[in-house]
Amino acid sequence: MGRSAGPFKGVWMTIDGRAVFARVSPDGPPGAPPVVLVHGLGVSGRYMMPTARRLAPDHPTFVPDLPGFGRSDKPPRPLDIPGLADALAVWMRQARLARVCLVANSLGCQTVVDLAVRYPELVGWAVLVGPTVDPEARTLLGQSARGFLDLLGEPPSYWPILTWDYLTAGPLRTIATLRHGLADPVAEKLPRVAAPTLVVRGSRDPIAPQRWVEEMARRLPRGRVLVIPGATHVANYTAPAALAAATRALMAGDFGRRGFTTETQRAQRKTEGREE
Repeated sequence: MGRSAGPFKGVWMTIDGRAVFARVSPDGPPGAPPVVLVHGLGVSGRYMMPTARRLAPDHPTFVPDLPGFGRSDKPPRPLDIPGLADALAVWMRQARLARVCLVANSLGCQTVVDLAVRYPELVGWAVLVGPTVDPEARTLLGQSARGFLDLLGEPPSYWPILTWDYLTAGPLRTIATLRHGLADPVAEKLPRVAAPTLVVRGSRDPIAPQRWVEEMARRLPRGRVLVIPGATHVANYTAPAALAAATRALMAGDFGRRGFTTETQRAQRKTEGREE
C-alpha cells in the first residue's frame, strides 16, 4: 500500500451541455471501491493529486474539476452547494460510479455532505478534510481572514497552484461560490449522512478549528475525528501519505474509537518529520 501510481489521464464528459474535466486512474485491484476526490473553493483538482496518487495503486481514483473551476466549462451563474452536488452526482453516474469513497477538502466537504444526504446510494464513505463553514466565522470577512492566515502557513509550492486556479475561476465566481457556502446549512445536514465519515483536521489549520470538527463528528451518525500533526488546511497536499492511509483504513473498517491504525500512525510520524 502507498505505492506510487502510474500517470493519470485526462477524461472529458458533458454535463448539461458543458464539458467537465477529470483526472482519472481507473485501474486497481478487482473489487476495490473507487475513490473520488473533490476540490474546494476556487481551485481545481490539481492540489488533490498528491493524495490521489497514493490511493490510485489500491483503488480506481477520480479527480474531477467541478463546473466553473479548473479546466471544466463555466455555467453562466456560479452554482450553489446543491448545484455543485447535483453536477457531481450526474458526473458520477455518467462515469458509472456508485458507493464510492469521497475525499473532499474545504468547501468541497459541503458539496459531499449535500451529495450524501440527497444521493446516499452514491456514497459509501466520506472523508472531510478541513471542512467549512465553522459557524463562529460564518461571514465573508471571517472566512477571508482565516484563509489569509492559512495561506501564510501553506508551503510555497502550493501558492502558484492556488493563484493560477483562482485566476482561472475568476474573483467574482469565487466570491459568489463562497457566499453560497456561507448560506449552506451544513451543520443541519450532518445528522442525515448515513455513510461512515472521517472528519480530518490538520493541526495547523485555522479555517477548521478543533471545536468545529469535533462538533461535526458528534452530529454525524457514524463520524470520527482525525487530527494530522503538522498538516495545514490542505492536508491533501501537505500530508498525503497520512490522509491516504486514513482513507484506506476507513474503507477497510479499521478505524477504531480513537481513529488510528498502525499505517495511519506511521504516515503521521512521517508528516511530523517532514518525510512526505
